[in-house]
Amino acid sequence: MESITLNNGVKMPILGFGVYQISARECERCVFDAIDVGYRSIDTAQVYGNEKEVGIAIRKSGVLRENLFITTKLYIPYSGYRKAVNAIDQSLRTMKLDYIDLLLMHEPFHDYHGIYRAMEEAYQSGKIRAIGVSNFNPDVFMDLVESCNVIPAVNQVETHVFRQQAQAQEIMKQYGTQIESWAPFAEGKNHFFSNETLREIGQKYDKSNAQVGLRYLIQRGIVVIPKSTHRERMIENMDVFDFTLSDNDMAKIALLDEGRSLFSWY
Repeated sequence: MESITLNNGVKMPILGFGVYQISARECERCVFDAIDVGYRSIDTAQVYGNEKEVGIAIRKSGVLRENLFITTKLYIPYSGYRKAVNAIDQSLRTMKLDYIDLLLMHEPFHDYHGIYRAMEEAYQSGKIRAIGVSNFNPDVFMDLVESCNVIPAVNQVETHVFRQQAQAQEIMKQYGTQIESWAPFAEGKNHFFSNETLREIGQKYDKSNAQVGLRYLIQRGIVVIPKSTHRERMIENMDVFDFTLSDNDMAKIALLDEGRSLFSWY
């Protein structure tokens, strides 16, 4: 698995497995399958309600903890520093982990400066290997980085072929912050899986629309975390490192960008 190096030197797989909207009932099996077929990065969140099952699957997998990269996200709206301190410890207890590889603030909450301060302290104490944010638009992102002590390692934002986030990515690069995609398949919106441009390009490489969409983001240096509850799809989504899109392919896909959220996200 290819990896990128975060701004603090920590290595993160460029492709991981996301568990958004996977029920607690299914999550343990899905994460176990994902690790079994080769995923080493798992992305969850407190609000998903499946941190416990992610932790169980990690322990059952038999893979050494140091060979896995685990991300979770704080979700404590209208709160601040003190509740964030407690929430971080709660995630560690829920997953039964000694440390979390990447902790993100799920949204720019009311007191996001206070929440981030708690995250910085957890990072400095060794509970967290890297910290970052999620769903921070450029203005809010720059407001945070101008006052924080630890520059966010990651900003996880809606990124797919229909919302490519090129400007936001350039701003984050100035601070050494890695852009990470949620909804790399746009959750099927805009007929992603039957899009003619992706289909025509995929035919040249014997790849699906999903694989072309993932490859496009990866070639732009964007971390992706596709989700599937089907083992065969998990394998397909990993099979994107044996081909390279041409400059012409990349230019054609760039034209799909609509420059707006498909989810009314900020």
